[in-house]
Parts: sequence; C-alpha cells; structure tokens
Amino acid sequence: MKNLLLITVFFLGLSISFASEYDWGQNGHRATGEIAQNYLSKKAKKEIYKLLQGKSLALVSTYADEIKSDSKYREYGPWHYVNMPPGETKYNLETANPDGDLLAALKKCKAVLQDESASREEKEFYLKMLVHFVGDLHQPLHAGRGEDKGGNDIQVRWYNDGTNIHSVWDTKMIESFNMSYTELAENTTDLTKEEKQQIASGTFED
Repeated sequence: MKNLLLITVFFLGLSISFASEYDWGQNGHRATGEIAQNYLSKKAKKEIYKLLQGKSLALVSTYADEIKSDSKYREYGPWHYVNMPPGETKYNLETANPDGDLLAALKKCKAVLQDESASREEKEFYLKMLVHFVGDLHQPLHAGRGEDKGGNDIQVRWYNDGTNIHSVWDTKMIESFNMSYTELAENTTDLTKEEKQQIASGTFED
C-alpha cells in the first residue's frame, strides 16, 4: 500500500502537464485527477479504489473545496495557496505562513500516505486533499502575492464581463472550452519518457 500511494503522488505530478493548457476550477481539478488515474497501473488503481471506497481520483479532486464552508475544517484554509513575498521567487521557510500553506500541505499529505501506522481513514482524507492540492499548486495564482490575495483584488474584463484575474484562471478559461473533464483529459498531450523522468526526479518546491 505504501509504495502504491507514492506511485499516486508521482502520477499526480505527471498530470501537471495539463496545467499549462487549462486552469483549476471544478473541471480543471477533475481533469487532473482523471489524467493521473489514467497513468496508474492496474494494481495501483485497485488499491486506490479500495482506499477511496470506489471513488475515482477525479471525483475526489474537489473534496478540499467542498469542505471549505464547514468550520470543522477551517484550519485547512491556508493550505490552498502559498504567498510569495515581494521580490522572492523561491519558497522560504523563514517567511512561510505559520498556519501552514500549500507546500506544507503537500508534504503533510505525502507524510501521512507514507506512514504505515496511519489509519485507513487518515490515508483516505489526505489522499483526497493531495489530489486537490497538486492541482492548486499549478494554478499560477495559488502561488502568488498576498497583497492582492492571489489576484482576487485585480479586476479585469473577460469577454466584456467584469471579473478578477484569479477567477479567470480558476474557471473562466476552462468554461470557454465547453468540455467535460473527461473530454479535457482526453485532449491533452501524452508525456514523453524524458518528461516523466524529469517530473519524477523533482520536488514540490520545483
């Protein structure tokens, strides 16, 4: 189980090729999960199917957003983004949010999935969170500036409609394709062997 869950982390990383083409609203997250699922071996799919009680990675990819309104999960709010100080281009633990952030969240999820003493319920919860946060990490405005709230305070026009640049990336772009998440996943370019190796050798900070 431990190795299969780590394989999931790897293949979620492979799905980030999608991030350069689309964005990360509900369909974007589900497409990420769908792509990752398609890369898994039959054995890994079987184990994950059991862990997620029959749900797919695509279906659980929006879980972290769905629980936001529940006060019980308020502590996970800062996990959806990481703010970079002005002029900084690399993640720095010294300036990281003490309440946690997206990078800390990814590391926590991975640690729980690696922990053989963690319960099935814990692994299920953190796998659901991981699927979502890998998507968030590759939405450019989830790793942005705190002073404009990740682009939420930057007003723009999208086809003559007023909105903000974060919303454009999160939902507006993907809506313009008028595709389901399965159609989006089917229309992405397969990664080369070299690209897979490059992603596998990287870190969350990359």
